[in-house]
Amino acid sequence: MTDAVATHYAGDGDLAAAIAAQFRQAGKDPASLRAADLASVDEFHIRGRKATLDIAAALGLDAASHVLDIGSGLGGPARTVAEAHGCRVTGIDLTQAFCDAATAMSGWVGLADRVAFRQGDATALPFDDAAFDAAMTIHVAMNIPAKDRMYAEARRVLKPGGRFAVYDVLQGEGGPVHFPVPWAREPSISHLATPAEMQALLTEAGFEILTTEDSTEDSQAWFEALVGRPPPAVTFKTFLGDEFAAMARNQVANLKERRIRTVTYLCRA
Repeated sequence: MTDAVATHYAGDGDLAAAIAAQFRQAGKDPASLRAADLASVDEFHIRGRKATLDIAAALGLDAASHVLDIGSGLGGPARTVAEAHGCRVTGIDLTQAFCDAATAMSGWVGLADRVAFRQGDATALPFDDAAFDAAMTIHVAMNIPAKDRMYAEARRVLKPGGRFAVYDVLQGEGGPVHFPVPWAREPSISHLATPAEMQALLTEAGFEILTTEDSTEDSQAWFEALVGRPPPAVTFKTFLGDEFAAMARNQVANLKERRIRTVTYLCRA
């Protein structure tokens, strides 16, 4: 199963090189970019960089904080959090190609000293107990059937009182998901929890849920705007391929028909 998920996201060849080439074609030198300039390709979740900044603000970070990003992808959220709060962020992702690209892209924007990425499994984190001050996971658990292990591991590596933000796509009341979608081309690697299941999973893992925010309406508006405007020079198509247009259209339908919901949980260990 993990091989199928990694294959879905891996893309072809050197992702950082492909992204750099697209920026150069658009007249931008990768070495002169800021973290925000990468958002069209590295903030790979609904509502993009704004959602990341909202999560970072809720985590109560300062320059001394060490944050874990579970399912860090191309490193966009990690860089955004590190830049906004001056803290350190460690990202872990199942896909080695993403970790390699995330490391390279962090060097472009001068954040290599504050972010680090390693390949690993969210259900068996390679970190000591109580190693992090805060943690986040953004649009990751949709691909993970063993969510109980994922959240138990997040709880294990957090210091007592540490905050954990979970922002994910959940199963809605409107019926089965239309495929393909950005996290799965077909149902075999899609594992959505319902809002009720999420409440139970997080509580049983040992978290106190502080707040719950359903952003489905905002997410629908965000995706409708994305589909309706000319694409930026570099997009998620870089690693999702030509199916990304169909994925985006399906996301609008899935949100509009409430086949999916986007919900953020802020928890305390």
